[in-house]
Amino acid sequence: MNLIDLSALSTSHDTYVSFLEQTCDRLQVDYASYAATNAVTGAVQGYATYPNSWKMHYMKLGLHRIDPTLHQSAKSIAPVDWSRFEQDKKFQAVFHSASDFGISNRGITVPVRGPYGDCGLFSITKTCKSDREWNKLRGHIASDLQMAAVHMHDSVMQSDVLSKALRQPKLSSREIEILHWTAAGKSQQDIGDILSISYRTVEVHLRSAREKLGALTTPQAIGRAIGLGIILPG
Repeated sequence: MNLIDLSALSTSHDTYVSFLEQTCDRLQVDYASYAATNAVTGAVQGYATYPNSWKMHYMKLGLHRIDPTLHQSAKSIAPVDWSRFEQDKKFQAVFHSASDFGISNRGITVPVRGPYGDCGLFSITKTCKSDREWNKLRGHIASDLQMAAVHMHDSVMQSDVLSKALRQPKLSSREIEILHWTAAGKSQQDIGDILSISYRTVEVHLRSAREKLGALTTPQAIGRAIGLGIILPG
């Protein structure tokens, strides 16, 4: 997935919404949203591509106070498929009339955690005809979705000077090099051959990079490295 380098753009509301819209186009999903509280400044930030009619309905009824795709997902460390909430009365209350606004109750929320207690929630929705179609899409976009979520979160968290100064991990030149080749789509074996090291050594450096970047997966580490300007988007 070719990410827009948000660090090279002005961090305005329109920039973030545009990133969400382009993510929807690339992943072939209907809508995307992002919400987070900055643990450093306390600022609450949110962006979404949903129709204005749905956003007004959602806020007018105060559905954000009960929405399990927000509150339950914030407690998770892994992406949360909304299917787990199908029997949840709060989920049913939130999405009872969503179809009237063209909003599907099929979705995924990716929680993104930062090194200073911050947590962002990146969600996508997609209308699918069957569970099979949904499961196929979910598997296809999993890595790219995590990468986009971390990239978005880190850009938002760095939009103030204090947070930006605090969020600069120190990666070795080898770790950066390996992240670069991984982002370019090379396998660990390929990278080992390119750098004349074993694939096990590649994995050691990747694990170290993930730890330094506070990322749970390699796609998240790549997204974070791009967001921090450590590597360039592919």
